Amino acid sequence: MRFSLRIFFGYFLLVSLLAAYVLSLVRDEIKPAVRQSSEEVLVDTANLLAELIQPDFVAGRLDAGRFAKAIKLFAERNPQAKVWGVPRDKTFLRVYVTDAKGKVMMDSTGQALGQDYSQWRDVYLTLRGQYGARSSLADPKNELSTVMHVAAPITKGKEIVGVLTVARPNWAMQPFIDRSENKLWRAGLLLLAVGLVIGALFSWWLSRGINKLTGFALAVSDGQTVPVPTFTANRELTTLATALGTMRERLEGKAYIENYVHDLTHELKSPLAGIRGAAEILFEEGQALKESDHSRFTGHIRQETARMQQIVDRLLQLATLEARHGLKDAGPVDIAKLLDEAINALTPQAGTRQILHAPWPSIIIQGEAFLLAQAIRNLLQNALDFTPEHGQIHIELKIEAQNLQIAIHNQGEPIPDYAFPRLFERFYSLPRPATGQKSTGLGLALTRTMLELHGGSVSLANHAEAGVVARVCLPLD
Repeated sequence: MRFSLRIFFGYFLLVSLLAAYVLSLVRDEIKPAVRQSSEEVLVDTANLLAELIQPDFVAGRLDAGRFAKAIKLFAERNPQAKVWGVPRDKTFLRVYVTDAKGKVMMDSTGQALGQDYSQWRDVYLTLRGQYGARSSLADPKNELSTVMHVAAPITKGKEIVGVLTVARPNWAMQPFIDRSENKLWRAGLLLLAVGLVIGALFSWWLSRGINKLTGFALAVSDGQTVPVPTFTANRELTTLATALGTMRERLEGKAYIENYVHDLTHELKSPLAGIRGAAEILFEEGQALKESDHSRFTGHIRQETARMQQIVDRLLQLATLEARHGLKDAGPVDIAKLLDEAINALTPQAGTRQILHAPWPSIIIQGEAFLLAQAIRNLLQNALDFTPEHGQIHIELKIEAQNLQIAIHNQGEPIPDYAFPRLFERFYSLPRPATGQKSTGLGLALTRTMLELHGGSVSLANHAEAGVVARVCLPLD
């Protein structure tokens, strides 16, 4: 499983467990909290009614008194209320009164009149001067049928002469409990959804940074020249990327010097050997040599010296380009104009060879004009070197898949299969058909480096009909 998915699932699991725990904790507290509030109200109600009934109770006119009539009318009332969205069309309060022996003297429902309630907890404790309350099942088969009873003493002076109990079914509060639980679950689901979105965004942000860093590390391991990525909101990844970039530069610098010293030493051996041989002949047999031979050996020394100078110059240019990690002074470049300039510059060398092309569109890209011009000229020069007399070179410029495509097709000999893997190596060169001589072997390496700095690429392939085609691909953006 991908690291980002593990982070996401771990985060989501943590949020889910935490949310479930909190929701369960709150849900478990809703019912007790509601019942505690209900009991608080019943305590006040019982004590208030105990004071109101006291005159009738002491005077012995409990059944005919004003209190009994009021309780009867109260039981018949229709409140027509809507409490927090829950409609109320009847009252739920039950009131019963016992004497000092626990006998029920009055019951608003009439169901327990004359019964002995002295052992019920509400009556029993209240008659002994304690707080009396109980919660009992109205139906033993139904766990939700509990009724809360709260009692208050009826006193005559300091003597407890009776008990008034107020009872209310707990199921009357159930709609409010259900409503609160539903709101709680909706809030919990919303919390999970928000947690899911936040977790997904966090995982995407983290995986994006890690993938970016991984891509940079893979590109470095492949030897590609890519800029060090930056992470605006992640200092740790930025530090790691910078460390990787520094390590790459140090390793590349060491290997770069070793490879260049080796390659340069190898390439300079041939011209140095030629110069030494010619110099020895001139030194040993200078006086005896004919003027024509003297001129030939002197010219050979000049030629090899010029070749050495060209190798050093182009190698320095390649080293400078390979040390860069991006473009400098980039600006709009007209590719059609660069092609025209390259053709005009090389036309004198073409001789009987023809450079053909259709009218090309005006295509502007961002880049360094000098580097792009040199890359195009290198490829065109290469095509001329391998095109026989009276041969043709066809150039095509087009846009394909948001990329600029340049194809340079010459009618020369195909490239041998063994040469393809080494075409862009430093100092590797095939002999020119006309002279049999090799170039410095740095032109194609320079061209590839110049184009890669622009995010482009170059490739060489044998044409299906005849000759070789060089293809350049550059992004338009």
